[in-house]
Amino acid sequence: MAQLMQFSATLWLRGFILGCEIFIKNLCAGYGSVQVLHDVNLEVHQAETVVLLGTNGNGKSTLMKTIMGLISATSGEVLARIDDQVYKLHELRTEEIVNLGICLVPEGRHLFPRLSVRKNLLLGSYRAAARSKLLETLELVFEIFPILKEREHQLAGSMSGGEQQMVALGRVLMSQPRLLLIDEPSVGLAPIYVQKVVSQIEELKERIGLTVLMAEQNFTQAIRVADRGYVIVHGQIAMQASASELSNSDLIRQHYMGT
Repeated sequence: MAQLMQFSATLWLRGFILGCEIFIKNLCAGYGSVQVLHDVNLEVHQAETVVLLGTNGNGKSTLMKTIMGLISATSGEVLARIDDQVYKLHELRTEEIVNLGICLVPEGRHLFPRLSVRKNLLLGSYRAAARSKLLETLELVFEIFPILKEREHQLAGSMSGGEQQMVALGRVLMSQPRLLLIDEPSVGLAPIYVQKVVSQIEELKERIGLTVLMAEQNFTQAIRVADRGYVIVHGQIAMQASASELSNSDLIRQHYMGT
């Protein structure tokens, strides 16, 4: 397979990826007195793509933000094993979590609309570990998202929603993440762009062996790229299973297909 996709993009441009797993144990979190997550248990292993499925208001974004330290856990643990060392993410600040190589593509993209595509991408290279390989990483981003190369001098705010989502993904890749969290990549996109974005997320795994946790409510598209998945209902994990098992689940039919 193209020499194993150029040896996983030369081991993610020489050593910035392999060896990252997440273990969430009995996690509770919320906003003030409102508890949203209730004893959540979830794991993401190296080079897996795991999807967190749930309709709006069930806690997907809250879980993503808690992993990143944007929301404090009220109890439980968020652990990361990186190169055989365990880190307690629930005790770290967001900037410390990012410096470990755990990065989030937020819902809504949050680009700088009056800056060019190129400048938005370069702003992603804030991790010290990524700066020395900035141009090499940019070239890899342009290979994965060719349209960004074509539009690199266009203002990000003038692009379509799907193209902006590609910029958001590319910007996070510029930080050379070990673990990529993606929150609702299909929100607000036309169906054709949903398919493109999901296909490019799949390519990230094939090209560089990236570990991905993706929160999504579009079951049909999410399951295309998933190795495993979790279903979250009212802040609790209602089911975990392989992609094929999820496809044949009564719970999925009830929540996503209305049957």
